[in-house]
Amino acid sequence: MRSISGIRGIVGQTLTPQVIVSHTKAFLDLIKAKKIVIGRDSRPTGEKLSGLVCGVCTLSGVEVVDCGLATTPTVELLVEQLGASGGIIITASHNPIEWNALKFLNSKGMFLGPNEVKELFAKADAFEKKESFEGGDDMHIKATLALPFVDTQKIKERKFKVAVDAVNGAGSFALPKLLAELGCEVVKIHCEPNGIFPRGAEPLQENLGDLGKAVKENKCDVGFALDPDADRCAIVDENGVPIGEEYTLALAAETVLEREAKPLSINLSTSRMSEDLAEKFGVKCYRTAVGEINVSLDMTEHGCVVGGEGNGGVILPALHYGRDSLVSAALVLDLLARHGIKVSDWVKNHPSYTMLKKKFEIKAPVSEAMEKAKKAFAGWKTDERDGLWLGKDKSFVHLRASNTEPVIRIIAEAPSAKEAETLCAEIEVLL
Repeated sequence: MRSISGIRGIVGQTLTPQVIVSHTKAFLDLIKAKKIVIGRDSRPTGEKLSGLVCGVCTLSGVEVVDCGLATTPTVELLVEQLGASGGIIITASHNPIEWNALKFLNSKGMFLGPNEVKELFAKADAFEKKESFEGGDDMHIKATLALPFVDTQKIKERKFKVAVDAVNGAGSFALPKLLAELGCEVVKIHCEPNGIFPRGAEPLQENLGDLGKAVKENKCDVGFALDPDADRCAIVDENGVPIGEEYTLALAAETVLEREAKPLSINLSTSRMSEDLAEKFGVKCYRTAVGEINVSLDMTEHGCVVGGEGNGGVILPALHYGRDSLVSAALVLDLLARHGIKVSDWVKNHPSYTMLKKKFEIKAPVSEAMEKAKKAFAGWKTDERDGLWLGKDKSFVHLRASNTEPVIRIIAEAPSAKEAETLCAEIEVLL
C-alpha cells in the first residue's frame, strides 16, 4: 500500500527487499540527501528492515543517524534538531504485527506532501522497471565464433573431447555451450552455478585435481578450468596434467600472431614465454604494471593485437579489452586444430621456464630493500613502475609490496627450477 503515509505491507509478501530498496533510493534522490535519521518500532522485522535501509543509505554516500528503537515523534524531532536532510521511520503504526512500513520525513521532520509523495513513487517505479536481458551468453558466443582468429571449421573437424571445470561459477553454461557450437564433446564438472565453490576459486595447478581426473577418465583432448567470473582460464593437457595458468596466454598469443604479426602487451609478472613469441614473430612485447586495466590501456596505446596476464587472462581487442575465458578456450582449440597437435606437444616444443611466487615478511622499509636489490643485481635491466622488476637474459625477478598484508611478494622466473630458487634466495638474503 502506498499513500501519503508512505509505503506499508506484509513483510516478505508485498513489502519485499526490492520494494524497500527502490523506495529508499527514490527518497534519497528526491530530497538530495546528505544526512538521514532512521528509527523503528519494536516489531520483530524492524531491526532487519532498518539494516537494509541503512545499507542503502550508506552505499548511496549518505550519512546515517541510526536511532534504533525510537518513537515517531522522537525521529521527527531529531531530523530538525540534527540538521538532517530527512528521516525514515520504520513502523506500520496500528497495523497487525506481520506488517511494517517506511514513513518518509522532510528536513523539517514533517511527512512529505502530496506532490512530493507522487514524485517519490514515480522515481521508485522507474528504479524497479529495469530491463532484463537473458541473451548475453548467446551474443558472447556468436561474437567469439565470428573472430578471424578462430577457424571454426578446422576445430569442428578435430572433434575434440573437452572437459570443463567452471567452479560452479558464471561460466558454467557459457563455455560448455561455446564448445558444443565448435563441435566438441563436452565433459562437465562443477558446472552448476549455485555459488558453492568445490575447489579453490583460482584455477591454479593445485586446484585442478578433479579436472585432471576427468580428463584422464574420459580420455579428453584438453581440460579448461575457469575462475568464478570466467575471465581467467587454465589448461589441463590430454594426460590430465595442469600445465600452469601462465601457458594460456602463450598458446592463445601464438595462434593470433601467426595471422597478424603486431605487438602484444603483458604485465611485469607474466612469463617470458610471451616475449619469446614476440621475438619469433618479429614484434614488440610491452610490459606494464600489474593489473588488467594497465595492460588494456597499454594495448590501446600501442595497437596490440593480443595481450593479457599470466594468471590465465587473455585479452583480444578484436572482441573487447577485457580478459575472456571463452576467447582463451577458442584460441587454444584453434591452435591445436590447425597444427594437428596436442597440448603436451606445444609445451614440449617451446622453451620452458620455472616461475616461483613467494612472499617474505617486511623487516625493513620497502625502499631500502629495493635499493639493496638494485645494487646486488647491478647490470640487470630495471623497471620501477610497479615495485622493482629486474631482468637479464631469460630470467627476471619482480619485487612488489603487498597491498593487503605487511609482506613483499617475490615472483622469479628462470629457465630452470634451480635458477629460479637461486634468484629467490638471493632476494631473501637482502630482505
